[in-house]
Amino acid sequence: MKRSKTTVMIALFLMLAIAISLVSFSNTPFAEAEDTMTTYAFLGAMPNPVGVGQEVLLHVGITQQLGLPSQSWEGLTVTVTKPDGTKDTLGPYSTDATGGTGGVFVPDMAGEYTLQTHFPEQVFEEGFFGFGGGGIPAGTTMLASDSEELTLVVNADPIAIYPGVPLPTEYWTRPINAQLREWAPIAGSWPGVPTDRFVTGNDDAPETGHILWTKPIAMGGLVGGDIGQQAMECGAAYEQKFGAPTILNGILYYNRYQEQGRTNVEQEVVAVDLHTGEELWVRNWNNTRLSIGQLFYFDSWNYHGTFAYLWSVTGRTWDAYDAFTGRWAYRMTNVPATTASYGGSLGSNSFFGPKGEIYAYTVDLNNGWMTLWNSSRVVQPQTSGGPMDGSWQPLGKTYDASTGIDWNITIPTTLSGSVCGFELGERVVGRSVTTDEVNIWAISLKPGQEGTLLFNKSWDAPASWASNMSISWSTACLAENVGLVWAKETRQWWGFSLETGSYLWGPTESEHYLGIYGTSTAIADGRLYQCYMSGILYCYNITTGELLWTYEAKDPLNEILWGNNWPMRIQFVVDGKIYLVHGEHSPVDPKPRGGPMICLDAETGEEIWSMSMYYYYRTNVVIGDNIISLMNSYDQQVYAIGRGPSAITVSIQDDVITHGDSVLVKGIVTDISPGTEEYALTARFPNGVPAVSDANMSKWMEYVYMQFPRPTDITGVEVKISVLDPNGNYYDVGTATSDASGLYSCMFTPLVPGEYTVVATFEGSKAYYGSFAETAIGVLETPAATPCPTPTPAPMTDTYVLGIGAGSIIAIIAIGLVVILMLRKR
Repeated sequence: MKRSKTTVMIALFLMLAIAISLVSFSNTPFAEAEDTMTTYAFLGAMPNPVGVGQEVLLHVGITQQLGLPSQSWEGLTVTVTKPDGTKDTLGPYSTDATGGTGGVFVPDMAGEYTLQTHFPEQVFEEGFFGFGGGGIPAGTTMLASDSEELTLVVNADPIAIYPGVPLPTEYWTRPINAQLREWAPIAGSWPGVPTDRFVTGNDDAPETGHILWTKPIAMGGLVGGDIGQQAMECGAAYEQKFGAPTILNGILYYNRYQEQGRTNVEQEVVAVDLHTGEELWVRNWNNTRLSIGQLFYFDSWNYHGTFAYLWSVTGRTWDAYDAFTGRWAYRMTNVPATTASYGGSLGSNSFFGPKGEIYAYTVDLNNGWMTLWNSSRVVQPQTSGGPMDGSWQPLGKTYDASTGIDWNITIPTTLSGSVCGFELGERVVGRSVTTDEVNIWAISLKPGQEGTLLFNKSWDAPASWASNMSISWSTACLAENVGLVWAKETRQWWGFSLETGSYLWGPTESEHYLGIYGTSTAIADGRLYQCYMSGILYCYNITTGELLWTYEAKDPLNEILWGNNWPMRIQFVVDGKIYLVHGEHSPVDPKPRGGPMICLDAETGEEIWSMSMYYYYRTNVVIGDNIISLMNSYDQQVYAIGRGPSAITVSIQDDVITHGDSVLVKGIVTDISPGTEEYALTARFPNGVPAVSDANMSKWMEYVYMQFPRPTDITGVEVKISVLDPNGNYYDVGTATSDASGLYSCMFTPLVPGEYTVVATFEGSKAYYGSFAETAIGVLETPAATPCPTPTPAPMTDTYVLGIGAGSIIAIIAIGLVVILMLRKR
């Protein structure tokens, strides 16, 4: 954060150059003169006050600006008097054309510091014209000056700095507000296939097969009827659909139609919102095709910002298109850089630089020279010192790319083979491999050492290589400083140092015999991964060659005709996970059923998830913003896989109860990813697509989006029920797990009378972001018990009767009975 803040503040001072309106950017010097000019030094410090050990940005300079970005004042210093009276001198500093510059000072004790800038007398030899006259004559002596003293207050405790923004815990989309810098690790793009298939910027890569949306790209799937069980053609071989998929800032781009016909038939490039699946635009670029993407950060004294381009490459002509609208931007001709023959990646002599510029090297080993071409230099070399040198304005222009040579150096003529690795500003590595030897060499590219041979070393091959063996150079990983050699017939690896050219290890144990049909590799975090036709993923320690583990993509129902495993190709390694998908050159038809996409723990080889998927090997599976996109050849649809949004409802039927009674809370939890809004799903799931557990996700997605049979053992997600009671206390009262319909329910008994807020929360999972909903209940006081009624006093007449003794009552009853008997006798 400190370094970032300092960089930004220095950049702000540099941008003051834009405001210089009274000086000229002409290279024409003023007439010779021997004048003197009074100067006024200044000093600013921010923040002020500051805490001990925190960075202070000093603004040091004089009030006189200069005329060209290349001009500066020299030798400025700052005297620092500490609270204890000791003094330090900072600098010397050289200014930029604004007359000032930035420097960093870190106080080490609390108290008041005194700081002062000192500008030494100097002769300004160049001079410059100003607008409407003015300027500084060449040869002017700029007199010395001191700034006013500045008091810097340093507290013992640190001051507050911008705290940063945490990573999102809710569903998010593009654009990402530029202030949310901490989101950079989850906001990666895919301009082209990454080096060694090791991806960065996607630190929340999918840990389930949850599908966000699908989108048809061509007529696909089962044909049926008279044709029977055959499927629609899927582009194999050499006619891939979903060509050159590219992701820039949350937008997925791809070629809609297959390669066949090229410019002789209609071609369209499609832009789709990666998060939502919405089609943003469709363009026909004169029947040319998308080849690769680019995010280029232009950083000059006058302008700073990233430009997003899509490139269509036809021979040595490159056309750039604005990635947001798809409109044509500019053209380069005679480009030495190359792209892959089927698009989607740069060619073997090209690579992206640290700011996204495209570099290409050209090496002539026979004549001993090497050049480096830079795409940004073609448009803006930033060498003239003129006002437009700090701007990026290529729109509507055509450039001869031969002007983009950064340097041309002499190299030894004793080298063999070809370049296999390039590290900007450091070295270039080359190799040649025969059945007799492995030769590796390196040339320095460090400033002042360009073209110097670092080493040229050969290793004598074993005699077995000469026995009709196919030996080939596989790959060079400069990040790990290891180059790899592969023997087809024995399916073995050898490793060589790219620092010295020396043999490191090998041969490894032989891999499965189906390895003779090729390799599919990735390198990340010190490990080499290899898997293809055998369906066995081998993981090696790339430094020692030790086999760490293997994983077999089993075909339990015997659909593959030539093995027990699914042929798998490695797509990429990201966020500690490795992703593989079933696919091969010329799939049989009907297609084998059950081909998987698999995600493994890249360190242990443990399976994280697997789901039915089939892709054609000449296109790419891509990832950006932690969302994977690929075309599934089983149904010719583009799929997006990643964490999606959820929704939850909550209701209580009797929302007013009596204290002591229990209440039933219920609702449903649903998946509200963009794909669930398609009619094909709303017709099948009129109440919404239920959210299910991570463990059931793959089978559930196959049911929802691929129309496989509904699984019978589905478990939903956990819901937490909480309340805010009448006393302001918030606490959990129960949990529930939803079922295959999304329904959950939970009973609880309120503790005290009053009004309650009831909250149902799904905290999210690896497949879904969380959600919550609220309702309310009223709890009435229990009614008091009804008292027994007070007896009513008897009338006096009753009292008389009641007052007669028991014996009298018996006598009266006896007389009555006698009377009744006498009457009956009559």
